[in-house]
Parts: sequence; C-alpha cells; structure tokens
Amino acid sequence: MSRVAAVGNEYVTVMIGSQMFGIAIGLVNEIFKPERLTPVPLSHPDIAGVLNLRGRIVTMIDCRRRLGIAAGDGVQDHMAVGVERDGDHYGLLFDGAGEVLRFSQEQIEPPPVNLDPHWKKVSKGVFRMESGLLVLLDVSILLDFGRKAAA
Repeated sequence: MSRVAAVGNEYVTVMIGSQMFGIAIGLVNEIFKPERLTPVPLSHPDIAGVLNLRGRIVTMIDCRRRLGIAAGDGVQDHMAVGVERDGDHYGLLFDGAGEVLRFSQEQIEPPPVNLDPHWKKVSKGVFRMESGLLVLLDVSILLDFGRKAAA
C-alpha cells in the first residue's frame, strides 16, 4: 500500500514551449513518439488525429491547442503521453517529456488567480519550482470534450 501512496505524488513532466506541466504518473501508460497521424474529419479541433499503436487505435490530443497555447516555433518531434479513459486510448501531444518529479501533497498549491484561464480549467494545482510553476494537469478534465453536456 505504501507504493500507491508514493505514486500519488509522482508526476511525469511534459513541456510546451518553455512551460512545464505535470501528469500524475499513475495515469500514464507509456510515453512514445507518435508517427503517421491520420486526420479525423469533422472531429473536435483539439484532436490531432488517430494512430495505430501496436494494434490499438489511439486518439491524439493536441495539448498545445487544448491549453490555448499559440502554434509552436517549428517543433517537429513531438512526444505523446499515453493514457486511458473509459476504455478508450489517448495520446496527449506535447513538445517534449522530461523526468518524474516527486513532492509531498503539502507542496501542491491551488492554481493562482493570474494563471491562464485555459490552464486553470484543467489544473489540479501547481508546484513552485526555482524555474517557475509546474502546472499539474487534471487528465479527466483535459479529456472531457463536452460528454456531460451531451448526456
């Protein structure tokens, strides 16, 4: 049971531009380099496409667009964080992936009032680092494309 407690405070770091975000490691199935995305006509604008990853169809989410961040400066080699929700597989596209950080629950602060509204909506909190804020993403909200509204 102590392993579960430790994992709850570990986050995989991902980057968009110079901004670092964190995803709870317990939600991450894998980190991979996406290749050959197939566009999905009439899909939500934040969906970059789909790909076949070892026999699974994975819906790729453009996190730059989802988080309201302007188009990148030519980043070609994206990294994807594989997650699962309700039996569906998703790849969250970022400019890069970094290390795993561990910190205590007490070090997580609520999102500051001046945090970008797009980020605040999908944030579980922030962790203050010397280099800036690590915005902790709530993956369930990030993947909510209006399911509740449709229900």
